[in-house]
Amino acid sequence: MENSARDPVRTSAQQRPDAPALIAADTVITWAELDRRVDAAAGRLAPGTVAGDRVALVLGNTVGFAIAYFGTLRAGLVAVPLNPGYTADELSFALSDSGAVRVVADDAVLGRLRLSAGVAVPVEELESGERAAPHLAGAEDLAVLLYTSGTSGRPKGAMLTHRALAANHDQLARIEPPVLGGDDVVLLAIPFFHAYGLNTGLGAIAHHGACGVLVDRFEPEATLRLIAEHQVTAVVGVPSMYAAWSVVPTVREALASVRTAVCGAAPFDPADAARFRAASGKTVLIGYGLTEAAPVLTTTAVSDREKIGSIGRPLPGVSLLLRTADGAVLWSDGDITAESSDDLELDLEVSAGTDPGEIVVRGDNLFSGYWPDGHDGPDADGWWGTGDIAHADADGDLVLVDRIGELILVNGFNVYPAEIERVLDSHPGVAEAAVIAIPDQLTGQAPYAYVVPALDPPPTPAELQVYCGTQLARFKLPAGIELVPELPHSAIGKVRKGALR
Repeated sequence: MENSARDPVRTSAQQRPDAPALIAADTVITWAELDRRVDAAAGRLAPGTVAGDRVALVLGNTVGFAIAYFGTLRAGLVAVPLNPGYTADELSFALSDSGAVRVVADDAVLGRLRLSAGVAVPVEELESGERAAPHLAGAEDLAVLLYTSGTSGRPKGAMLTHRALAANHDQLARIEPPVLGGDDVVLLAIPFFHAYGLNTGLGAIAHHGACGVLVDRFEPEATLRLIAEHQVTAVVGVPSMYAAWSVVPTVREALASVRTAVCGAAPFDPADAARFRAASGKTVLIGYGLTEAAPVLTTTAVSDREKIGSIGRPLPGVSLLLRTADGAVLWSDGDITAESSDDLELDLEVSAGTDPGEIVVRGDNLFSGYWPDGHDGPDADGWWGTGDIAHADADGDLVLVDRIGELILVNGFNVYPAEIERVLDSHPGVAEAAVIAIPDQLTGQAPYAYVVPALDPPPTPAELQVYCGTQLARFKLPAGIELVPELPHSAIGKVRKGALR
């Protein structure tokens, strides 16, 4: 079947049957064994289902998750990875919204949910019980439904096809020198319920037939020991991981075997990046992406691998524009001439070094819109506005600025919270800062800052206002600064600004 979905586990098992696929504590599973167990899981999940039915996976970074995930895809069903740390209300919403007909989880999670008969599948029973032939999935069939956190309201399910998941691996594989290969041992510490951990991590080792070292709970010193023990060659990480490692005295020795370190999911503070490089001797490749792009769109691996503060350039096979609110193109990279949307005012003579504009993308890795009807997906010509703001620097490399939804309009002037946050974060008495918009009778909106102190006694709000005043225009200054013990974070370390609002 020419347009059938790929099965990377089956391919890796055929090509590298005795090579290690997953390492979890003292357990080592080969590709041949993983293939056999995925077969069993597919047979267990298939009875009583029809092609495209949803299977919720409420598990951590475990062997059970990998078997359930690849088993779901092989069964022709749709995987819905969910955070096991969700409350019962959050889980119930996602299960109801997705219409999940199976829920694979451990007994503790299943005990919190009220599930009808036949829906609950304890992970311990995933490879046993009734069996049925799996459904056949095509490349354009839905493979994964990933719920995005969103800035307000309930999360939305991004619909990713088998084609989109595979396309992102093909795009990354075209980078020279290669970022990952079949001989790599990869640290998998990013949660699998996140697109980055799921496809760039777990999906990538299956694509290459590499080996994944599973980490269910990140702890800096323990993971460094794990890297040294298993001679890890590649790390898929987030900024908070590298920042935590940079202060561990043994980091340079522990990371001696690492060839590739990549960072994504949230902006990597330049000071933290410089500190990690100095402590470890390693350069981190920065990537930018979204759940809706399966997830990678740009990386410094295709521009300047040493540059700090940039998100690089688009992957091979990804087209990208920076566009103003009225549709004018500030900057472009990739093939944007063929089948270009009529509402894009193309200006291919734009030079590098631009004002900020929205990142608009096109590529085979893009999602098919949001569940269940595909709304707000790519337009008829395949273009999709990310809602992120960036500018191109003098070298033509992209620099992320902020989210459109985070933009604050003060008397009609654009104020980007990230700019204020960078200033506050540079104060020695500030551990972390987050800025949101609040209503203002005189200016329409105004910035408001939440600050976690790094010192005792902490800096006063007045002191921080004066500090900001030395580096920011007056209209950008926070209308208020509030000291708080901590900021709410998502599982991958992003500040949950919706909770602050």
